[in-house]
Amino acid sequence: MHKISIYQDIEGTEFPAGRRTRVLVGVDSPLQAEHYVVGTANVHPGGGVPEHAHETEETYIILSGTGEMIIDGEPVPIKSDDVIYLPPMQRHELKNTGDTEMRTIFVYAPKMVVEHWAQESKGELPMK
Repeated sequence: MHKISIYQDIEGTEFPAGRRTRVLVGVDSPLQAEHYVVGTANVHPGGGVPEHAHETEETYIILSGTGEMIIDGEPVPIKSDDVIYLPPMQRHELKNTGDTEMRTIFVYAPKMVVEHWAQESKGELPMK
């Protein structure tokens, strides 16, 4: 049986670092997968995802915008159509350095709730 969800119906979470994240498939989502999570992060100008590492492997697809992915302290410029792979426990941070919203898709496995979302929401993980 096919399952379909409407993107606009998924409210998502507005994070203090300046982005709205929507989990499309996986934990706390209308659509469930057994082994992975898919979501979007719309990063506001000047916003991002604070530095963190997690036990999942993760891929980001940059749909629009410009910025940088800081990997182990080294900034890497990113732009629309770039794909970034991050192995487990790779320290990384995402920043929108442009003047328009950066739209991304992320995929990670195994399926779990990543700890840095709760830490950021509580103010325990600020942007640098």
